[in-house]
Amino acid sequence: MWGGPVRPRPAPIWEEATQKMSAWIQALAGLAIGAAVGYVARYARLCTFGAIEDALMGGDSRRLRVFGLALGIAMLGTQALIVAGLVDPDLSTFTAPALPLVSIALGGIMFGIGMALVGTCGFGSLVRLGSGDLRSLVVVVMMGAAAFAALRGLFADLRINLLESIALPMPDGTRSDLISMTSRLAGTDTRVIIVTALGLTLCWLALGDPRLRRTPRLVGAGVVLGLAIIAGWAATSYWTDEFAGPARPQSLTFVSTIGKALYAALLNSANFANFGVGTVYGVIAGSWLAARQADEFRWEAFDDDREMRRYLGGATLMGIGGILAGGCTIGQGLAAGSVLALSTPLAIAGMIIGARIGIAILVDGSPREFIHRGWISLIGRGGSID
Repeated sequence: MWGGPVRPRPAPIWEEATQKMSAWIQALAGLAIGAAVGYVARYARLCTFGAIEDALMGGDSRRLRVFGLALGIAMLGTQALIVAGLVDPDLSTFTAPALPLVSIALGGIMFGIGMALVGTCGFGSLVRLGSGDLRSLVVVVMMGAAAFAALRGLFADLRINLLESIALPMPDGTRSDLISMTSRLAGTDTRVIIVTALGLTLCWLALGDPRLRRTPRLVGAGVVLGLAIIAGWAATSYWTDEFAGPARPQSLTFVSTIGKALYAALLNSANFANFGVGTVYGVIAGSWLAARQADEFRWEAFDDDREMRRYLGGATLMGIGGILAGGCTIGQGLAAGSVLALSTPLAIAGMIIGARIGIAILVDGSPREFIHRGWISLIGRGGSID
């Protein structure tokens, strides 16, 4: 009666162009942020597994304190963005309404063992690759394939229907982060008090070591890494397409993003327009630049087939374990830690335990020898008790 049926209006071309432009801007931001952290990590010889190994085996906590400094800075900056309304932590994958405890703990241990077998984490493998380590190329490809299999492929159903189904639900309306929990218990917003106390304490504990203060390259690397986490949250929150609905803010993490980078390179170039993919290639580029400037770029390969098998096994464990844990040492330790996700201490504890197990396996020469030695030791102790 009013001129016939109303036909849906096609979306304007400029809306689609805006969406694509936002994705590519995010990817370029990721490339720049990744290049910065790749450069400083290569320059400062910064490695999460190396930091854990130094603390556990050598009693040297300097590199571990660097990550504490990075976390303190990332926490203070990220929470400032949240208070200002620039980042919504409830949209992050790190603050889900339920906490899959079994998946996080198991994944953390798997990732830690894999990290020890390879000698570094996913982030460290990208840094090594940029300096010419062909062993890391194998690690990155294998880790990315295993991560993608756990995320969307062969192991996805097992992960979702079995491991992640065993989850601790949060109270109604509460997310799985420390601020949400404490604010609910206190009946008021505790963000400023808790974040200020934790962030400043972490920075103080890190810089309280005089040996670290005498190593400016490590201090600088910690500052840059912390600022990079903040920049990641800001970039993925600011450059979004408002017509596509709320986007999930994210920051640095190097497990699923390696799988996505591999997928983009091999199967779908459109997926290059992604912040995480940009960071992966950025880290390689930044490390390459640092190695070239220091005249330290060298091609390296496996010594023998035994070393290659160890690296393949470690990469597989890191890929699957990282997806189960919800992130790597950088993703869970710094990105998730900056929003005070409850998953962070559980995942990092699992990674440290796994790293210690992995070191023991390396000392014994093989997993079989490690298990055999542990069983004989257990029987021996039992016999002595009797």
